[in-house]
This record gives sequence, structure tokens and C-alpha cells, in this order.
Amino acid sequence: MQFTEQSIPGVWVIEPNVFNDPRGYFMESFKETAFEENIGKVHFLQDNESKSSYGVLRGMHAQAGDAAQAKLVRVIIGKVLDVVVDMRKNSTTFGQYIAVELSETNKRQLFVPRGMYHGFMVLSQEAIFTYKVDNIYQPSAEVSLNYADPTVAIKWPAIPAEKLNLSPKDLAAPLFKDAVTF
Repeated sequence: MQFTEQSIPGVWVIEPNVFNDPRGYFMESFKETAFEENIGKVHFLQDNESKSSYGVLRGMHAQAGDAAQAKLVRVIIGKVLDVVVDMRKNSTTFGQYIAVELSETNKRQLFVPRGMYHGFMVLSQEAIFTYKVDNIYQPSAEVSLNYADPTVAIKWPAIPAEKLNLSPKDLAAPLFKDAVTF
């Protein structure tokens, strides 16, 4: 596995070694010793999976307080633009974002540390997205950031407006100036 820290400290792209042959492929998607050697100790407690269609935008979400979560995310089927916003008040990259394409083809994974808002937009006909988290989800601790906030100014892919699909909760998410910080 290759581990590459991104421009936001603590955010890592992980590229597994993929072994292809006429039958298909094999890869290690997670190896605790390699993860700890490169990123540090994280104890994942839960795996989650979602299926979404083209144009679905899920995010930007985080868990606050004692419910904060670090995540290891990847795409099993399809392609997404995965986005992370640094909301750690004392960080040198506070308010900045990174965007990484994750797909079934590139098999990249993204490690998202606590203190980040996270979301993704589906760029393929459908996508199956999976993630490990280091804390159990608590609905009362969920916080969000508006995906179209002008301060953060995320450059989402241009898709037809009628294809963009967000939940009512995501459409009503607060702007950066009113969002929970960590």
C-alpha cells in the first residue's frame, strides 16, 4: 500500500497494491500494521455502506463532541468526487478543502481524521461507497456544512441542475460562518 498525506494535515490517500489476473483481481483493502506505521493507531468500530445514483451529493457531514469520527472511505462500484473540509479551529488549513476522485477503477481510499466535514458526489450511473469509522454514529451529534458555501467554495463537478440530488437536511445545512467547528 502507498500512503500519501494530502495538503490538509492528517488526510491521507491510500492506494492498495492490486494484483490482476485473468480471473479478476486481489487486494488488501485494510491492513492494521501498515495503517499504524503510516497514519497512526485508529480503532475502527463500525463499517457502513451506501448506494447512490448519479448526481447524488451526500454531505457535508461530521459528528461533534464525544461522537466525533475518523473515517476510512472507498468506492466499491462506480466513481465519486470525495471532499473533506478542515474545520479544526487551530489548524493551519482551517476552512480549506481537498477533493479526491475515488472509484472502482483507481481503488483509492481516503482517510478522514476527526474535525473534518466530509461528503461526496456520485459521478457514475451508481456508486457503492463504504467506510470504516472509529466511533458509533449518534444522530444527536450530527452537524453539517452547506455544500455550496461561498467561503469554502468547493468546486463540484458541473452536472445538470435537475440531476443534482440532495436531502432536505443537506439543502438546509448552515453556511461556514454558522457551522460547528472543532
